[in-house]
Amino acid sequence: MNGNQKDSKEQEENKLVIPSEMPILPLRDIVLYPFMIVPLFIERDKSLKAVDKAMATKERMIFLTSQKDSSKDKLEDGDFYEIGTIGMILRLLRMPDQKTRILVQGLRRARIKKINASDPCFIGEIETKEEEEKELTLEDEALMRNIKADFDKCASLGKQISPEIMVFAANTSNPGQLADLIAAYVSMSVEESQKILEIYDQTERLKAIGKLLEREVEILDVQKNIQDRTKEGMEREQRDYYLRQQMKQIQNELGESGGDTEDLKELKQKIDDSKMQDEVRAVAEKQLSRLKKMHPESSEGGVIRTYLEWLIDLPWGVETQDNMDITEAAKILDEDHYDLEEVKERILEFLAVKKLKPDHKGSILCFVGPPGVGKTSLGKSIARALGRKFIRISLGGIRDEAEIRGHRRTYVGALPGKIIHGLKQAGTCNPVFMMDEVDKIGTDFRGDPSSALLEVLDPEQNNSFRDHYLEVPFDLSKVMFITTANMLEPIQPAFLDRMEVLQLSGYTDREKLKIAKRYLVPRQVNENGLSDQMFQFTEPALKKIIDEYTREAGLRNLEREIAIVCRKVAKKVAEGDSRNYRITAGMLHRYLGPPKYIDDYDLAKEEVGKATGLAWTATGGDVLYVEVSIVKGKGNLILTGQLGDVMKESAQAAMTYARTVAKKLNLPEEFYYKTDIHIHIPAGAVPKDGPSAGITLATALISALADIPIDRHVAMTGEITVRGEILPVGGLKQKVLAAKRRGLKIIVAPAKNKKDIDVLPNDIKNGLKFHFLSYMDDVLDIALVKKDKISD
Repeated sequence: MNGNQKDSKEQEENKLVIPSEMPILPLRDIVLYPFMIVPLFIERDKSLKAVDKAMATKERMIFLTSQKDSSKDKLEDGDFYEIGTIGMILRLLRMPDQKTRILVQGLRRARIKKINASDPCFIGEIETKEEEEKELTLEDEALMRNIKADFDKCASLGKQISPEIMVFAANTSNPGQLADLIAAYVSMSVEESQKILEIYDQTERLKAIGKLLEREVEILDVQKNIQDRTKEGMEREQRDYYLRQQMKQIQNELGESGGDTEDLKELKQKIDDSKMQDEVRAVAEKQLSRLKKMHPESSEGGVIRTYLEWLIDLPWGVETQDNMDITEAAKILDEDHYDLEEVKERILEFLAVKKLKPDHKGSILCFVGPPGVGKTSLGKSIARALGRKFIRISLGGIRDEAEIRGHRRTYVGALPGKIIHGLKQAGTCNPVFMMDEVDKIGTDFRGDPSSALLEVLDPEQNNSFRDHYLEVPFDLSKVMFITTANMLEPIQPAFLDRMEVLQLSGYTDREKLKIAKRYLVPRQVNENGLSDQMFQFTEPALKKIIDEYTREAGLRNLEREIAIVCRKVAKKVAEGDSRNYRITAGMLHRYLGPPKYIDDYDLAKEEVGKATGLAWTATGGDVLYVEVSIVKGKGNLILTGQLGDVMKESAQAAMTYARTVAKKLNLPEEFYYKTDIHIHIPAGAVPKDGPSAGITLATALISALADIPIDRHVAMTGEITVRGEILPVGGLKQKVLAAKRRGLKIIVAPAKNKKDIDVLPNDIKNGLKFHFLSYMDDVLDIALVKKDKISD
C-alpha cells in the first residue's frame, strides 16, 4: 500500500456516514486496529446474525471488539471490551461447512455507549472520536524514527512482514497510523493489544508501542543467536562426519583398518559367535551394515546399537541339560512340598515322556488354588527337579498388550516384552517360565494381554514367536510354561483352553501341622537367627495356632504367626537371655495375644430360622450363616448382607418354592402377603454372590415360617430351582475343608457332586457324614430337628 492509495482511502472514509447504532461482533484472541484488513471466520449464531444485519445496511459497518475471556462461548453484556474498532465488511463468503468467512477493514476507534440485547445479536450505540490533526513535535519525530528503525530490525531478524507494509511504514508521517500499523505486527497478548487500542493520544500511543517493539527486537535477537549456534553445531557435525568418511577411505586405500571401529568389530564378532538362525543373522548383519554408515553420535545409531545388543544377548540355541533321573526328581519334589501328589505325578510323567521322546512338546500347566497353598514355590521346585533355570513374572494388573509382545521400534524408549526379558535373564532357551496371577490380567484400549499370550502358550505356534521389538522369530517350544491363578472364571476361554488345569485345594489341619513341623518352623528359626537347641515349638502349640490364630486355606498366615513368635524370642536372646525356649500351647497368648478366632459354632445352639451354608471364595472355603426373621407386614422380601444379583435371585427362588409347598408343610397360607420376610447373611461388609446358597436360604426360610429349629451340625450347599430341585455347585473340596475346620459333622450336597467327594482323601472325609440329595424335601427331612411337625 503506497501513500497515494492511503490518501485515497482516507478521503473515501471521510465521505462515509458512520451510523450511531450498529451490530457488535465480539472477537476471540485478536484485536482489530484501524486501517487493518483481516479475514475472519464466523461460527457463533449471534455473530452470524450480526454480520447478516451489517450486510443488510448500505454502509456494511460493524463494531468489532475483543472478548475478555476467549474460552467463553455464550456471551453477555460485559463479557467484551467497551472500546473497539468500527469496521467495514469488504467481502463475505459462505463456506460449504456452514461457516462464514468475511474480509473486514478497520476504520476508526469507537466506544460502546449502550447495548441493546433485545435483538438476536448485540446492537450498540457507538460513540466515535476523531483523532485531532496536530503538528509533529520533535519528540514525535524522534519516536517515529526509533520505531521505524526497530521495525526494520525486526524484519532483518526474521520477522515475517510483507514488503508493502515495510514501504508504507517508512513513508507514513501520521504518528497514530504508524503506531496502529506496528501494533498489528508485534507479538503481545490480547490484554496488551487492547491497552494500545484504548490510547487515543497519538504521542502516548507511540511511546507505548515503542517499548513493546524494543522487547520484540530483544527476543528476536536472542532467538537468532540460538538458531545460529544450532546451525553452527550441525555444520560442525557434518564437517566431522565428512572428514571421518575421508579418513575411512584413506585407511581402506592403505589397507590399515578396514574402516571399522573397535566396538563395531566386537559387535560383528559377537554376531558370528552366536547361534542365531540364518534368518535372524541376516537381519543382524543388515542392521550392522546400516550402523557402519551412520554418524557415531546420531540418535538412530544408538537405537540400532541397542537392538543389536538385544539380539546378541538372547540365548539362541543355549539350553541346560535336563535331569532325567525320575527318582531324583521325585525326591526333590518331596523335599520341597508335602502332599500335592497329583501335581508331583504330573511332573514325573512329563519327565518320563521327555526321556523317551526328547523332542516332545509338553502341555502348559496351570496351577489353580487359593493363596498360600504353594503354587509359586512349586514352580521353583519343578525347575530344581528338572535342573533348569527358573524365571517368574507377575501378570496381575497388566493392561497393555505391549507388556507381552514388546513395543515397536518406532516408539521412543521401545523395549521387548516380558517374555523376551525373561529369556535374556535366564540365559537359556529352555527355562521353567512361571506366569503368576493370570486370572488378574486386565483389558483396556491398549489391547488384551491374555490374547497376546495365546501364541506364547500354544506349543503348535510358539516355535516362531515374534516380539514387536525384535521382529524376528524366537523358538519358545523348549520353554516349560507354568501359570498360576486363584480362580478359573476370569480367565478368557481361548486362553484357558491352551492350559492343563491342576487344582491345588486348601490344606487340612493335619496337613498344616505336618507342613509347619517339616518346613515352616525350621525356615523361620533359621531366618530369625535362632537354632533348634535354643528354640522349639510343641505340637499342641502349633495345633492351637492353626485352630485359634489362623483360618485360611493356605499357609501364609500360619507362617506369619510362627515368625512373630520367633522374632519375639530372638529379641530376648539378643538382649542376653540365653535360656532354651520351648513354646507350649499355654504360652502362646504371651507372644500372639488372645486367640483371633473362637470356634463359635460349638457355642451356638439350634435356632429357628438360622441355617449353616458353605461358600467358596478365591481364598478357599468358608462357612456362612443365613438368618431369617418373620414380621408383620405386606409381603415384602428384604435382603441384606451385601448380596449379589445371583444370590438375590436364589432368595427369590427359595421364596417361590416355599409358597408352592406351604400347604404341604402346614405353613401359614397368608405369609406371602401379610408378613415381611427379612433374610440376612452376617459379615454385612463382605460382598457375597453365587447360586450355591440356594438350599441354605430355602431351609432357613421354611424353618422360620414353620417355627422349627435347624440341626446345628448340618451344613449345606447347592443351587435350588423354583420346583425344589437341587443343582450341582463348584468348589466342594474347599467347602468340605471349611466345614471340617469349623467342627461340622453333617454335609448336605447335590447328588451330582458325589463324584467330587469320592476323590477326596480319607483323612478329609473322616468324621463327616455326607447326604447327596436331588430334591429340597429331602433336605428338610435331614436339617429340621422336629420332623414330626411336618405333615406328609
